Order: sequence, then C-alpha cells, then structure tokens
Amino acid sequence: MILLNEEDTIGIALNQAARIYADMPLIAVPANINREYYPAGVEFSYSEVQAKVEYIAESYRIAGYGLGHRVALFLENRPEHILHKLALNTIGACCVPINADYRTAELVYLIDHSKVDLIVSLHSKIPDVEVALKQSHHAPTVVSVDEFPRQLIRSKRTSSPGLPAADTPASILYTSGTTGRPKGCVLSHRYELASGMWYATRGGLTAFTEGNERLYNPLPLYHVNASVLSFFGMLACGGCQIQSDRFHPMRWWNEVRESRATIVHYLGVIIPMLLNAPQTISDQQHQVRFGIGAGVEPQLHKIFEQRFGFPLIEIWGMTEIVRVLIDNESSRTPGTRAFGRSVPGLEVRVADSTGNELPRHTPGEMLVRHSMETPRKDFFTAYLDDPQATEAAWKGGWFHTGDIVLADDDGMLHFVDRQKNIIRRSGENIAAAEIEALLLSHPNVLNAAVLAVQDEVREEEVMAVVVLNQTDVNLPDEEKTRLAQSIFDYCLVNLSYYKAPGWLLFVNEIPTTGTQKIQKHKLFENVQDPRKSKGIFDFRSKKKR
Repeated sequence: MILLNEEDTIGIALNQAARIYADMPLIAVPANINREYYPAGVEFSYSEVQAKVEYIAESYRIAGYGLGHRVALFLENRPEHILHKLALNTIGACCVPINADYRTAELVYLIDHSKVDLIVSLHSKIPDVEVALKQSHHAPTVVSVDEFPRQLIRSKRTSSPGLPAADTPASILYTSGTTGRPKGCVLSHRYELASGMWYATRGGLTAFTEGNERLYNPLPLYHVNASVLSFFGMLACGGCQIQSDRFHPMRWWNEVRESRATIVHYLGVIIPMLLNAPQTISDQQHQVRFGIGAGVEPQLHKIFEQRFGFPLIEIWGMTEIVRVLIDNESSRTPGTRAFGRSVPGLEVRVADSTGNELPRHTPGEMLVRHSMETPRKDFFTAYLDDPQATEAAWKGGWFHTGDIVLADDDGMLHFVDRQKNIIRRSGENIAAAEIEALLLSHPNVLNAAVLAVQDEVREEEVMAVVVLNQTDVNLPDEEKTRLAQSIFDYCLVNLSYYKAPGWLLFVNEIPTTGTQKIQKHKLFENVQDPRKSKGIFDFRSKKKR
C-alpha cells in the first residue's frame, strides 16, 4: 500500500505507486472486436502509465499549460482519459470531463460555465464541439486526441507560478442535473487521493489484497465513481482498473471472466438486466469476490447472490463526498437498503428540517461531515462560482445530502428516498422509490418513474410513468387498459392504498443521465399539466382502503 501525507499531490502518488508496483498492471481494457479502439484489449503497467503521463505532461508544459489552467476531456471511456487527467494534474492543471452524451446546449453550458482553456476531444466529437462553440461566449482551443501533441497550439494565457498542492483543483465534475442545471463540483488533489485511500482500507467484506485486485468498472469516466473512487482505490493498493467502454448485459460476463476481475462495480439498473439473462452453467465461473454499488432493490440481493455466487455490497457516496459509507459487514439486514454506519472521518446525523437529530427508526435527511473540528476536510472544495449554493449545502456545519435515511438500533443506516422524491398526499409522506421498486417487480414493467402531481383536494397525488416490456409495447388500446388496471391492482394489493398511483401513463422511454439516473424533470419539460397527457389512466376513485 502506498503511504501518502495529507500534503501530497496526485503526481507524487503516481510516482510512488510506479516505484512500488512498476511492472504490475494499472489500467486494462477488455477485448471487444466491435470497438474502435484496442479491439484486442490492452494492459498498461504502472511504469508504462507513468512514462505515458510524463510524455503527455511535458507536451502540455511545452505548450504553456500548467497551474491554473482548465482542460476539458471529451474522450468517453478510453484509457487516454485517465492518462491525460493524470498528466494535467501532474502539471497543476484541472481536468473537466465532458459527458459523452451531452447535446449542444449542454456543451455550451459546460464550456461557458467552466471557462476551460482547452478541449481535448475524440476526432469524432470535434463537429459537436464546433457547433457548440458557435453558440458559446467562451472560446477555448480545441485539439483532437489523435493529433495530440502535434497540433496542440500555445496556450492563450499564462499559467500561474508555483507547483500544484494538495488543495489545487484536480477535477471539476458536473452533477447529473436530475433536478435542474448541473453544478460544477471542484475536487482537489487531496479529495481524490483521500477517496481512494479510504476505499482501499474499509476492510470487512471489501478488504483489498495488495497487488492482487482487478476491478471491473463499466461506468463512465466523467463520473466520480470510475475516475476517482475506483481508480485511486486501485492505485493505492497496487490494483488494476479494468475499464470497459460501457455496460452491456450481453458482454458483461465475458469481459468479467476474460479480464479476471476480482471486484465489479454496478448500478442498480445493471442487476435486473443480468438477472433477466437465461441461467447458464457458467454463472459462477468467475473470480469475482464482491460487487460494489448502489440502488439494487432489496428483494433482488439474495436472488442475485445465490445465482452468481458473490455478495453485492451497497455503498453511499456523491460527487461532493465520495469517501463512501459502505455496508461491509457479514450480517446485513435482509430486505432493506442498508449502506453503512457513521464512522470517524465520515460522521452522519439523521436530522429534521431544522437540522436537529432524530431518534432511531425515524426517517430524516442525512447530514454528513468529517468531524466537528474539521467538518469540510476531504469534501469537495466548492460549487464552481456559486458560493451561495456551497454555503447553503453546509448549513449548520453539516453537508446536507438531500437523502432521506433512517438509523436502526445498531446505527446501521438504511436508504429511504431522495428528499425531492417524497410525495405529500393528504398529510402522508410517500417515498417514490418504494413505489418504483414495486412497479419494477411487475412482470410487464421494464422501467418506471414515480413523481408528484398537483391535486386540488389532497395537495399532491402519485403519478407513475411506466415503460412496458418490449413484447407489450404494441398491444391494442383495450389490452393496454387491462394492463394498466393490472398494474394498479398490483400496487393496491402490495402497498397502502394511498401509495398506489392515482395516475398512470405508459411511455416509450424515460430520460436518464449517462449513469442511468432517471431525470424526472425532463419527463414533462414542455407540459403544463402532466395529468392531461394523452392516454393517461385516472385511478384516483379506485384508491380506497
């Protein structure tokens, strides 16, 4: 395990790891003959990564880039993203990853908000960047990664004097924007290294073995999970990050087996997709010891673990603090979304709307901090150019996560819902996530989102937006009516009457972010009243005890 001081930077950490683990693999790309890059797969050792990073860093230096510059990377999940990020951090520049799915307006917003000096892009993405630049106020230089450093021109502005420090910005990551405009979270060198060291030393079910771990991560590199948490966790212990281009259920197991993965990262949406595949004799023919992720519905844990032979370990983290809470104990509470306990270095308070601590078994907002003496230590530095939002998030000396949780008698924390996903109906607080979990267990439902709509009598009513399984999409209207009734009855049988959907609408797809988080604010962006949507079913009169 590498040994770091709190003053160390990412460049120092990489150099130390390269000395200790020189010929061991740090980055691997699984084979995929249909992929444009490295179709046969590739592995880079620690010393190879260090050499590549030094070359890229020197190229940036020669072009005048350094401390104080911001460089956007539009490189999808290619290993070049990791190499360029490490190089930029080595010279004190800040990396601004670009979501691979961004459309023009989103690109314009990121360019103008982050004021990047340079965009390093895949050649295929250059036309998209050029369209965005015609609409943006800010005008950064653009270079194709395939033409780097040959066509890298001199920086338009001079870098700041000095060397990078622990508090130097390493990344600006934009939040998913599930409730509005993304915020730019400024993450320091210290934040990123502390996240990796924390992850590598949790022990229990998630104990890392130095020099032996191979972590398969199909999640996007513009997200904090892959680019910070898992990568620096591997760097800390001599492990290897296996970086797939994306999650695909038909490729998952082949890539996991062939890459000899010992750990896998998942999202809640991944697990049901894997379970939907036909069972085979090779389901447990792998080297995976555990999976790490969040959002798996409680009823699927045991089913998955028995079939595939390894535990799914639920964690909690967010871009603002990815020094995760983790349920790494051997006796997890079945049927709940437990994700760990308050621990030194990441203290938790379950609080009411005024910030006062609530008794055990009482749902409230989760507030977190490092400690009373240093509440913000190892958290994000700030929301970029938004001190008001930063201070509002830290009201009362605790970071307000917006997650509703409860603590049991032993202090284990259990996820209830996002604060903004609470529906207030006739004095009852209803968790949208609970209804969504049930809907997803209905045999005809592929995906679902539950949200609040206005109700003239009850303040708010439950609305369910449902994507049917592919075989049900083209059913005649009378059959869809029968299906809607079946889904409503299913909810009425399995939930308190007031939780059943008063409104139900079938749609072809539900908008999501690149990390598969549902974007509820985009469901009815240009609709004045969702209740007047064509084809909607009104079950309000059927909601009876």
